[in-house]
Amino acid sequence: MSFYTALSGLKASQTELSVISNNIANVGTTAFKRSDTDFADLVSASAMQANGTPGLGTRLRGISQQFTQGGLAASGRSLDLAISGQGFFMTRASNSNAQVAYTRNGAFSVDSDRFITDASGAYLQVLPTNSEGMVTAVGITAARSAQLPLTSGTSQATQKIDLAVTFPDAADLPSTRSVYSATNPYVFNRNDANSYNQSTTNTVYDASGTAFPMTTYYIRENIPSGSTTTTTWTAHTFVGDTEISYDSAAATQPAPLTLTFDSTGAKTAPTSTMTITGVSPTGASAPLGFDLTYGASTGQANAPFTLTSFDQDGFAPGSLDSVSVDPDGLIVATFSNGDTQALGKIVVATFSNPEGLRQLGDSKWSTTGISGEPVIGEANSNGAGQIQSGAIEQANVDITEELVALIQAQRNFSANAKTIEAANKMTQTIVELRS
Repeated sequence: MSFYTALSGLKASQTELSVISNNIANVGTTAFKRSDTDFADLVSASAMQANGTPGLGTRLRGISQQFTQGGLAASGRSLDLAISGQGFFMTRASNSNAQVAYTRNGAFSVDSDRFITDASGAYLQVLPTNSEGMVTAVGITAARSAQLPLTSGTSQATQKIDLAVTFPDAADLPSTRSVYSATNPYVFNRNDANSYNQSTTNTVYDASGTAFPMTTYYIRENIPSGSTTTTTWTAHTFVGDTEISYDSAAATQPAPLTLTFDSTGAKTAPTSTMTITGVSPTGASAPLGFDLTYGASTGQANAPFTLTSFDQDGFAPGSLDSVSVDPDGLIVATFSNGDTQALGKIVVATFSNPEGLRQLGDSKWSTTGISGEPVIGEANSNGAGQIQSGAIEQANVDITEELVALIQAQRNFSANAKTIEAANKMTQTIVELRS
């Protein structure tokens, strides 16, 4: 009998060693929860059993997980999240079975489809909210996967352009312009810098918010002399790869704009806003049309060429700039155009008996009949802890305690081995007496 009693002690010590080894091995695992072994004694059970009957050894009653709070380590990443207090993040698998799991590991990232996922690719679950961040539906059936939008707001095509330019009165004619003749006609070529004096480039937008470069090439056409006191400049404007025409009646090719200045440098033409239509650069969702005005400050002076101002009213949707999570679990996306958008509140699930959860690995658990059904709620309410962004929870393993427990389990194993050795010697002695 003593053999089997000591053998149960050996098995118990071996199990305890395995649990302690697992705790030590996972000391660096994010949000790992240590386990303890719980043993019970074995005795014979009989209605006629007399008092003083020796026990039959020990048995493993259970391995319990300890869901005490682990330390929080700062990371600086907005999607590194930790729950300070009770509760679990809820995730849903990306495959067809959509398995739900619960975790304290808040090291989340964004996948190629912009879903917020954990290290295994499962989707973080949130409750839907309105634009003010108030939850609009509760319960596990209302939970949905958190996804980051690419853009925010609507786009607007450029409809109005106001600009002002200062032209230098000392500018020469372009080198190709100055030598033209009837047999050598001047031809503007945007790829030949010798065929124009200056150029400017700005951005305009089509109806879908696609940006196009608007480049204008300025050419001095004459230098005043004798009775000619005015100066003429022409402007060739391209939107993307398409030149716009300042004269809708031009039949063969786009007509450039003519700007004239008097002897004082004041602009005498154009005098009004010009309406441009039917500009269709490659890639535009629809033709562009806008009103273009050279402002009153446009003039010619003893100064360098300067684009004094350029204002246009088109814009593209805002692109995603950053993501933040507040202590209540509200995920807020901020966009380049200044918009903010509430994406949902992170689900925090609590259990009446978290020690009854079944381990799945990767610091994840699933529900059992012992754990009870999850209570789905928000962070920082109804007993759930608050969420800390920019931090992750460390394992709740105290390496010093585990090493001391390891020594104790090793001694228990050795003691039970000694018991088996003693029982073997006793049996051997009895066999020798009978012989």
